[in-house]
Amino acid sequence: EACNLVFYAASRGKQFLIVGTKKQAADLVARAAIKARCHCVNKKWLGGMLTNWSTTESRLHKFRDLRMEQKMGRLKRLPKRDLAIGKRKLSRLQTYLGGIKYMTGLPDIVIIVDQHEEYMALRECITLGIPTICLIDTNCDPDLADLSIPANDDSISSI
Repeated sequence: EACNLVFYAASRGKQFLIVGTKKQAADLVARAAIKARCHCVNKKWLGGMLTNWSTTESRLHKFRDLRMEQKMGRLKRLPKRDLAIGKRKLSRLQTYLGGIKYMTGLPDIVIIVDQHEEYMALRECITLGIPTICLIDTNCDPDLADLSIPANDDSISSI
C-alpha cells in the first residue's frame, strides 16, 4: 500500500520529505533523498519547520542569498568579523536546512524513519493534514501515522 501511494504520488510530481535524524539513519536518509530527488531532514528537526512555514521559507531565502554571496565572492570583501559571522550563519543554515534548500512549499507526503524519535515532525504533519508514512518499531503507535511499515528502525540494514 505504501509503495503504491509513493509510486502514484511520484508519477504525479508530488513533493516528498524524508525525515530521519538518528545517527544510524542520517547518512542513509541523505543518500536516499538525493537518489530519489526529494527533500530530507537528517540533522535536527527544528520545531515549527512545517507549521510555521513562512518563517522557514524566509530562512531558506536567507540561506540561498548567503550561498549566492559566497559564490560571487562578496563575503570575502567584508571585514574579518562580519566574514566570520556570515560563514557561521551559512554553516548553521547548511546543517539544518541543507536538505530542504530547494523546497518551495509544504511537502505532499512525509516519510518518517523513526516515529518515536521524530514525534515533533509527526505532530506537525498531523496538524497540517499531510499524509505520513512511518517506519515503526515496537515502541511506536501505528495509529498516529497514515501508513505504517513495521521495521526495526534501529538497524541500518533494516532501514
